[in-house]
Amino acid sequence: MPWNMNDYPASMKNLDPLIRKKAIDIGNALLHDGYPDERAIPIAISQAEKWFNEASAEEKKDFRKAAAPQKDDLHTQNKNAEKLLAATVKVQYEEPNWQVISEGASQASDLCATKEEAVARAKEIAKNKAVSLKIYKQDGHLQETHDYSKT
Repeated sequence: MPWNMNDYPASMKNLDPLIRKKAIDIGNALLHDGYPDERAIPIAISQAEKWFNEASAEEKKDFRKAAAPQKDDLHTQNKNAEKLLAATVKVQYEEPNWQVISEGASQASDLCATKEEAVARAKEIAKNKAVSLKIYKQDGHLQETHDYSKT
């Protein structure tokens, strides 16, 4: 069920108001793309917190002024979203960074300076999506696999 600033999941209650606004906006887009509530909520919160930590003061100011998300907002359908939702998450080296990317995605969701950072982020995403995680060595060979679909 879509949310707004007055009706949102309890897990968003203690978020900073700007993070909550972003999480509701992201969550509504995920719901529109077919994500179930129990998967959309943690992904939306995680992505909103990441956005908040990386956004410039100007971006935050602009988003604060933007209209609040509404339950009936229209979101462009992402035809690839359902496929990416079920896609295995990979950690691989792509000069000069370690990247976290879902199989079939055109770009990485995260770029990290160290493999440890990339693995930590990839585990979080794989657990949220309830999918497998493949961790590769710098030379491109598969190092290990984890299955989070049953946790």
